[in-house]
Formats: sequence, C-alpha cells, structure tokens
Amino acid sequence: MTDSAEPPARCGVVAVIPRGGQLLVIRRSQHVVAPGAFCFPGGGIEAGETEPAALIRELNEELGAVVQPRERLWHSITPWNVTLAWWLAAWNPSEPLMPNPAEVESVHWLSPAEMLELPELLSSNREFLERVLSGAIQLPAD
Repeated sequence: MTDSAEPPARCGVVAVIPRGGQLLVIRRSQHVVAPGAFCFPGGGIEAGETEPAALIRELNEELGAVVQPRERLWHSITPWNVTLAWWLAAWNPSEPLMPNPAEVESVHWLSPAEMLELPELLSSNREFLERVLSGAIQLPAD
C-alpha cells in the first residue's frame, strides 16, 4: 500500500519594508532556487520557529538587516505548495544593508507598479502587489 497523503506544505515568511512609496526588493543570487529572480526578502520558517522570529533571522541572513516585524498583512499558498506569511516590517535606514552574495545579487527600492513590470518577478509576489495596488492590502503611508 502506498501513502497517498501529500507531504506537509513548507512555510515561509516575506518581509514587506516600505520607504517613500517604494518597497525593498532583492534580486536573488545565482546560487539559490529561482536564480536571478526579483522578490521581497524572506525565506523558510524552521521547525519550532515563529513567523516573526523567522522574519528577523532571514533578513539578517540575507541582508545583514535588523528588522522589527510589525503586523501580518496577508497569507498565501504558492502553486508549489509553500504557505507564505507576508509581514510588514520596519528597518532603520541609517543601518546599511549588507547583501549576502550567496543569497542576494542586488538590492532595490521599487514601487509596486515598477515591481509588476519586472519580467523576472517571482510569480508569488504578483498577487500580493496586485492586492496592494487595488487597495485590498493597505501599506502605511510614510
């Protein structure tokens, strides 16, 4: 007899960091899944880890950034069965971002509309951005 149950979904966190009408965006390095893709920073939640703790750890690993999770904005499930928690986070702009070259090729500040124009944008980011532009998801004004 074979086990027909699907494996448990993987879970991840996504950091949404606004600044002056723009959002923090990374281009993934050539050494990770979806190389060269543009996306919000974030990553997998480890066993026993809370969403805020994962967000703090992932941003530190990817960008050397210390962030403060503010509120969960949304959740989604990707076509590849990854459950994502989208978190509004604060970062002190006086602290430099130091991209980890093993994970991040470059860092950008783009508006939601500019992000949607990127052909290399991860598909999981499109629905979130469309919801922001439609007003379904509200980001704080600066």
